[in-house]
Amino acid sequence: MRIVVGISGASGIPYAVKFLENLKGQETYLIISDAAKKVIEYESDVDVDRIRSLASHNYEDDDFSAPISSGSFLFDSMVIVPCSITTISKIASGISDTLITRAAAVSLKERRRLIVVPREMPLSTIDLRNMTYLSENGVIVAIASPGFYTHPKSVDDMISFVVSRLLDLVGVKNDLIERW
Repeated sequence: MRIVVGISGASGIPYAVKFLENLKGQETYLIISDAAKKVIEYESDVDVDRIRSLASHNYEDDDFSAPISSGSFLFDSMVIVPCSITTISKIASGISDTLITRAAAVSLKERRRLIVVPREMPLSTIDLRNMTYLSENGVIVAIASPGFYTHPKSVDDMISFVVSRLLDLVGVKNDLIERW
């Protein structure tokens, strides 16, 4: 399976790291935005190089020659985790000024699975409308909101809940959480 992973400049880097760690055996294509690099430094003990090492292929966010910027390059899913509200707004508006937003546009035009994972709150009416617009156009909006019915004992348990759901959405089997 080929999975494109974008990390944009929103809080929630631990979700991205755990997601990538659990994609072993999949062919992964990673894009880390410049804003995400700053967030990684601020909120994570993991450095950018360590995160890059978790992916099969890495691209800079301004590399429009990357294969994932073309509809002729086949991939199964794209997940933007975390997905900033700015990135959601650009995708909803059809703005493809970065590799992340270009790969998202490819996902939309080629009718491939696109999952955005916002972690923001509260949300403005504009944010909600943009997410609704994306959802109406086939994008899965997976809010990074852990459930508590699994009785999490740690922050890692809550991260595992969200990541387990993302893995389910891209079709990667996992046992990160106890299932019903």
